[in-house]
Amino acid sequence: MKFKDKLALVPHKPGSYQMKDKNGTIIYVGKAKDLHKRVSSYFNRVHTGKTAKMVSLIEDFTYIVAESELEAFIIEINLIKEYNPKYNIMLTDDKSYPYIEYISEPYPMLKVSRYLNIKRKDKKKLFGPYPNAYAARRIVNLINRLYPLKKCNNGKELCLYYHIGECLGYCAKNIDKEKVRDMENEILSFLRGNDDILRKKILDKINIYSENLNYEMAMDLKKELEYIDIVLTKQSVELHDFIDRDVISYYIDKGYLSIELLFIRNGKLLNHKNHITPLSVDPIDEIEYYIAKFYSRNEIPKEILIPEDLNIENIRKVVSTNVISPLKGTKKKLLDMAFNNAKLNLNNSLEEIQKDEIRTNVANEELAKLLGMDNIYRIDVFDNSNLFGEFTVSGMVVFIDGKPVRNEYRKYKISFEKNDDYNAMREVIYRRYQRAMVEKQTLPDLIIVDGGEKQMAVTKEILDLLNCPVKVVGLKKNDKHMTNDLVDSDMSVIPLDRTSNVFHYLTRMQDEVHRFTINYHRQLRSKGSIASILDNINGIGSVRKKELIKKYGSVSKMKDAPIEELSEIIPENVAIELHDYLIAREEDKKDNNKR
Repeated sequence: MKFKDKLALVPHKPGSYQMKDKNGTIIYVGKAKDLHKRVSSYFNRVHTGKTAKMVSLIEDFTYIVAESELEAFIIEINLIKEYNPKYNIMLTDDKSYPYIEYISEPYPMLKVSRYLNIKRKDKKKLFGPYPNAYAARRIVNLINRLYPLKKCNNGKELCLYYHIGECLGYCAKNIDKEKVRDMENEILSFLRGNDDILRKKILDKINIYSENLNYEMAMDLKKELEYIDIVLTKQSVELHDFIDRDVISYYIDKGYLSIELLFIRNGKLLNHKNHITPLSVDPIDEIEYYIAKFYSRNEIPKEILIPEDLNIENIRKVVSTNVISPLKGTKKKLLDMAFNNAKLNLNNSLEEIQKDEIRTNVANEELAKLLGMDNIYRIDVFDNSNLFGEFTVSGMVVFIDGKPVRNEYRKYKISFEKNDDYNAMREVIYRRYQRAMVEKQTLPDLIIVDGGEKQMAVTKEILDLLNCPVKVVGLKKNDKHMTNDLVDSDMSVIPLDRTSNVFHYLTRMQDEVHRFTINYHRQLRSKGSIASILDNINGIGSVRKKELIKKYGSVSKMKDAPIEELSEIIPENVAIELHDYLIAREEDKKDNNKR
């Protein structure tokens, strides 16, 4: 009833509406053909699930009138990007997918690439996408083994690859252009779907290796041939126009939405992607925004197939490609395939998803009640790590609506090298929230620090200094180093029932931040160790050192790398010296251990 007078003024026109909570924060952005009907629907009927939860938090709403549905759609997209509302659920899926990229100039090269905002006018030779990045890398490595593409970064002199017949001598610019053209045609033909070319190439190499009694190399290539058969041959579909197209459909059941994307490239079903999420509000709004957002970060194909209940014209104009809804024929069968996969994935996962959702929601609500909070949506969790005062680091993990959101995780290398957990906490809290306040980033509802009263005290000190109004609690361990209590903002201690949902929920967050921070600490220790070892080798300066550390990340991986691979980064004579040094160092360590 409190919205009755305001609702009466909402016009029967297209536009975008914004729902706000008691703090004035936008928690949902939607669009409508008729603003009055859509906005009123939130308050004049009974809702369930996520929608009911959202409606219970609405304290106000605003709206922007548009000239058309398309304009309303564009306004919605821009507002969601700007405000990142918690109930626009698709925003958590902001991933770009890898492609195989063929580069012609100045030298023929093949690599795995990720791009944001890819447009066809860029004229890049991209093949994919590959939701499975491993598959993309494996195909690139195989083609590099079979063809003399440019593989090194020397740029001045002929490298080892040239001398073993795996390069055409691009560094010396002594290139047979006809060979390059033939090689390029074969590679592009394979990437466009003609796998017979690569299969024949592999079989020829297997025969050569077998004749030379090199059975190990022949077996390696036989495994690659089997992999090509699995990845490509068994995913053939009956479309012979060789147009790149995506097929999108969805299925809804018991308050959950499952969206399925099929990626068809050159007549073959290359891969697929499935997204399952609790349904917050209008499913058509969510799906149309998902499509617009997905293609803002991934390559746009020449054609997209979608169900007929979506707004084809709006999607076509926003995505800028041909969007159709087939009613019969092979394309309709593809759309049905996408629908059946969406349904199958949801049915197979529904029981597990519902249990996890209930368990997480209950724990989140119990934690909010325990701390006297109305609602908890985002939690930032911190942990510190050091080894005898060296490589002191902190890690922050983020849980949104009870689930880890890894693209929000952050690593912090502490500026001092001593074992001082309290000053480490003081530094990382200041760095995190000073920047958040200045840049007006989304603040959490709750901060959890891994520690007792002293860690809480320094955290509150910094938050008060920054005038950052976020509640903070600490996870306190007992004398057996087991988490036992929760320290509240007023320094009161709340005992935890070790059998409760809250305890298991907090333990999961504590384990996650500890794992993340320890892994970062190990990386720094490993890189520090590598850097000190590389200082012993003549010819390895700061630039080459960084490249080696970036590629290998550990001494053992560098030791096991072949000389020709090391020569891609450093001169061959330096690579030999480094390789010999690492082998000798390993043997010395073994001798010392025996003594």
